[in-house]
Amino acid sequence: MKKPSSQEIIDGFSRTTEDIFSLEEFRNLLESGRQLRIKYGVDVTAPTLHLGHAVNLWMMRKLQDCGHKVIFLIGDFTTQIGDPTGKNKTRPVIPQEEIERNTEEFIEQVKNVLRFDDPSLIEIRKNSEWFGSMPTAEFLKLLSLVTHARLISRDMFQRRIENGQDIYMHEMIYPILQGYDSFVLDSDLTIIGSDQLFNEMLGRFYQEKFGQRPQTIITTKITPGIDGKEKQSKSLGNYIGLAHSPRDKFGRVMSIPDNQIVDYLKVYTEISLEEIGKIGQTLESDPMGAKKFLAREIVARYHGAGVAKEEQEWFEKTFSARQIPEDITAVEVEKNATTFDAVFAFFSGKESKGRIKTLFDQGAIYRNQKKVFDTQEQIIEGDIFKAGKRNWFKVRIKTE
Repeated sequence: MKKPSSQEIIDGFSRTTEDIFSLEEFRNLLESGRQLRIKYGVDVTAPTLHLGHAVNLWMMRKLQDCGHKVIFLIGDFTTQIGDPTGKNKTRPVIPQEEIERNTEEFIEQVKNVLRFDDPSLIEIRKNSEWFGSMPTAEFLKLLSLVTHARLISRDMFQRRIENGQDIYMHEMIYPILQGYDSFVLDSDLTIIGSDQLFNEMLGRFYQEKFGQRPQTIITTKITPGIDGKEKQSKSLGNYIGLAHSPRDKFGRVMSIPDNQIVDYLKVYTEISLEEIGKIGQTLESDPMGAKKFLAREIVARYHGAGVAKEEQEWFEKTFSARQIPEDITAVEVEKNATTFDAVFAFFSGKESKGRIKTLFDQGAIYRNQKKVFDTQEQIIEGDIFKAGKRNWFKVRIKTE
């Protein structure tokens, strides 16, 4: 297959790109004829990647397909510090065992998009390799190159100051650590959300200070979550996760507001802009059809067209005809279990107890097709539950 030209890559990236630092540098990199090193760094605080993260991953995947290498950097050292991006509170310290467990889950989710089949296209590193044994004198040298005024100018630090909240020194130095990662990895390019721009600009700074060509930075567009409000977040429950099943992906897409359909098509699918324009023209008359099309395209991208077709048929049968699905999941619970116990067992740790209680309070839990608000009702063998709009399961009582 013919490789795309630099302009074709730039044009293809434009629908998901917010800004480039700088476009000329990016073009020169693409036309250099050498394999590019693309830094992809993650702190492994919570192993949940969603479609918003995948925007960056798909851009990297396209570059992998052109022969470039992604350096997948596990921030196992920086995870212990915590970047305060978008936070007004200090991040709690995460135990090493949890970091290792989260790392494994991150890698499995990233495999949904990035290529791991060719060692020349992927390299996994951990920043504990250099920070874990860095001499104090060398670390102090890094600090000496950056002024307090520069660090304190970061927007989230300014918000803390305005709100009279504390800023701890380990948080202040986080951008320095992330920036230095770029130098160690000899990064040519990084593709990030705009909330990481401050840190990655420090990466350019350190690369220049130490005589290395500065990395190009591409920031990507951020869309609201499925509630149409805040950006996708596990804590808000408004996300479509890479680890979600095809059925859950389809159902979650079907819950987005109609006014987000076109933006989701542009950012989360590869449907041509011309076709998206046509869909936009029919949106008012047939929003349900447009949303099903979007859901099918998203599921097909991750699980294949055949699976997407099956999930649409299941959705239409279940929700349009109001029928209970045939292949309903069975959940085993202990004798004398309550309605809350059954729903909690179904989600198996994927939802918090507080979130499940909220579902009951909102009337989003059905038992045998009737709303149930009481979390302490006794359940019986064969009870059929629906949790939310698309989660069905049947109760099985464990035998002695």
